[in-house]
Amino acid sequence: MSQRRVVVVVYPGVQALDIAGPIEVFDTAGRQRRDDQGGYQVEFVSAAAPRVRTSAGLVIEAEPLEAGEGPIDTLLVPGGWSLHEALADRELVSWIRRAAERSRRVVSVCGGAFLLAEAGLLDGRRATTHWAYREELARRYPGVTVEREPIFVWDGSYVTSAGVSTGIDLALALVEADHGASHALEVARFLVLFLKRSGGQSQFSIILDAQLADRPPIRAAQEWILQNLEQPLPVPEMAERANMSVRNFARVFRREVGTPPGQYIEQMRIARARELLESTELTVGQIAGRCGFASTETFFRSFGRTLELTPNEYRRRFQTLVPAGLVLDAVAGERSVTS
Repeated sequence: MSQRRVVVVVYPGVQALDIAGPIEVFDTAGRQRRDDQGGYQVEFVSAAAPRVRTSAGLVIEAEPLEAGEGPIDTLLVPGGWSLHEALADRELVSWIRRAAERSRRVVSVCGGAFLLAEAGLLDGRRATTHWAYREELARRYPGVTVEREPIFVWDGSYVTSAGVSTGIDLALALVEADHGASHALEVARFLVLFLKRSGGQSQFSIILDAQLADRPPIRAAQEWILQNLEQPLPVPEMAERANMSVRNFARVFRREVGTPPGQYIEQMRIARARELLESTELTVGQIAGRCGFASTETFFRSFGRTLELTPNEYRRRFQTLVPAGLVLDAVAGERSVTS
């Protein structure tokens, strides 16, 4: 079996990890094969060739777009902070559309899904992108069914991944499709990666995204919440501390913080629980108590609703006490990535 041709489209301001993660997986997959067959030949093409600077300052040596002519096994389109400018580059978008027609499969990382959608390649398809831009993708391209939770979505010959590092997950899935699960597992072990992550994008989004309030009484209430998470924290008591009626306090809190008081408290409790699961050996029951959940069952329901993982699953994958053991657990554990 000859090498598979991977053509990566790059443009000024592209995100380096969107590219480096997948190509390291492909390179390792080729090096790990015993027969020196079935590897990946990676090429970089760009309208800005020969030297393309990424948003982080790394410079990629690329060939002109014309060098990407001919049959392609995998066309890879990354995202980047300069995506707005890339979307306005009609030459680039048009080339991606034409290149897709001669590619066995077309994949995007993070915001690269916008370029595929702009080229009309995702109309009538399921796709995903970085959790922060899902709504914008759905709004801008109504013909695309945007999936909220999967870290990558495989629809026919098109594969789109979520934010940044999920390009690595996507590349491992491609290696598995090309060479089987055992080889993908070997690559994952060598690179010290999860073969497949549990949970969806919610576990990576910032649940502490509620802004600090401008009004001192509301900011003081936020600080009091963080200092007393193990307590019941009834809203009437917070309103009294802020010298406001319960109704007015709830209205002002939501306007200032962006979420109702009760939901904000739950978010802070989940955030504290995540910290304790990652950095301590406390039992799940002890953590539930320290975070103010009425019972372990309530903690499990709230945690699962927010992150789509149980507390124990989250700890196995993210605890920092014994990383080597966690890698083995993750590789041998459940596979729940939606694809």
